[in-house]
Amino acid sequence: MSEQMKNIPIMKPWIGEAEADAARRPILTGWVTQGPEVTAFEQEFATYLGAPYACAVSNCTTALHLALLAVGVKPGDEVITVSHSFIATANSIRYCGATPVFVDIEPQTFNINPLLIEAAISPRTRAILVVHQMGMPCNLKAILEIAHQYSLPVIEDAACAIGSEILWDGQWEKIGKPHGDIACFSFHPRKIITTGDGGMLTTSNPEWDKQFRLWRQHSMSVPDTVRHGAKQVIFESYPILGYNYRMTDIQAAVGREQLKRLPEIVEHRRFLAKRYQQLLADVSGLKLPTEPAWAHSNWQSYCVRLPAECNQQQVMQTMLDAGISTRRGIMCSHREQAYVHEAWSCGIAQEKCDCNAGRCDRLWESEQAQDCTILLPLFHQMTPEEQNYVVKVLKQALI
Repeated sequence: MSEQMKNIPIMKPWIGEAEADAARRPILTGWVTQGPEVTAFEQEFATYLGAPYACAVSNCTTALHLALLAVGVKPGDEVITVSHSFIATANSIRYCGATPVFVDIEPQTFNINPLLIEAAISPRTRAILVVHQMGMPCNLKAILEIAHQYSLPVIEDAACAIGSEILWDGQWEKIGKPHGDIACFSFHPRKIITTGDGGMLTTSNPEWDKQFRLWRQHSMSVPDTVRHGAKQVIFESYPILGYNYRMTDIQAAVGREQLKRLPEIVEHRRFLAKRYQQLLADVSGLKLPTEPAWAHSNWQSYCVRLPAECNQQQVMQTMLDAGISTRRGIMCSHREQAYVHEAWSCGIAQEKCDCNAGRCDRLWESEQAQDCTILLPLFHQMTPEEQNYVVKVLKQALI
């Protein structure tokens, strides 16, 4: 095994001199906080997705928080979502004082099961927050039919889904156009493009976009970009409660270069995912991810379900000993210690629910996905030799 093979990460951002040069622009101008680079990044991101409006924020969690506030989620409300997601999804609901109502997932796509949504709707339901898990689009058509029937807004947690596509009325359209009411994206280094950290909201509602822009800057009545260029003295005011959710111009400048790379990144990740499918097709008992006919994933993560007799942690340790980083299946928020003390529901009256901390029969598929799957390394710079080595070691670990 070569020295290069001894350390294969789960993910590696594809960044270089173009991003370094881009970061110099705002640094040298002296305008390093939210400013002209952010505006340009928003416009370019909206154009890429075909979205009417895009608003940059500090990360995807803050994007989710603002999206929920915009559709009217308030203390005492319920929001239908999944437990099987990074904890930020559920946390954003709790930030509003609302209760997450967890619905189980489809085992094939790891996304919310539309067939279980209607039963979770109650008089307190204010919104549906869906997740395009690991870049795989969820079944938006089925979800939106239910949402429209009950006049519920749909927010898309598209943190992992930049560049993913869905077949919509006979045309391939990008996740985030949006198809629901608001879509939220992440630029964390674990995602396929990064600004170090950062987020974006897209919507077709101009009033919501205006509200995002107000909230993200402490609800300042006059943006500092306007004051900076004003010929007269302007005193700003703060009419409502706001937040410090701004993206910096340094981040946005990097994001603009990353956006240029995105088509190539997505194309190559799809190639690598297809190659994994071919290399692992003959492994007995190993279940590979499936892509519905109406979905094109960006393959932000490549998740395999282990044979029933395998110990997840042992397989991961064997691979780590061989220099290969993996991750366990996506977490379930209801199993975390924080949610022993936070309000949540699995959609039925608590007195009828036999679930307890860390276990819930109604979220069985979610728990199985966490306990019985692992994520394999997948990154743009991955060589065929590295991918072959990952497959070789995985096969040995499963024996």
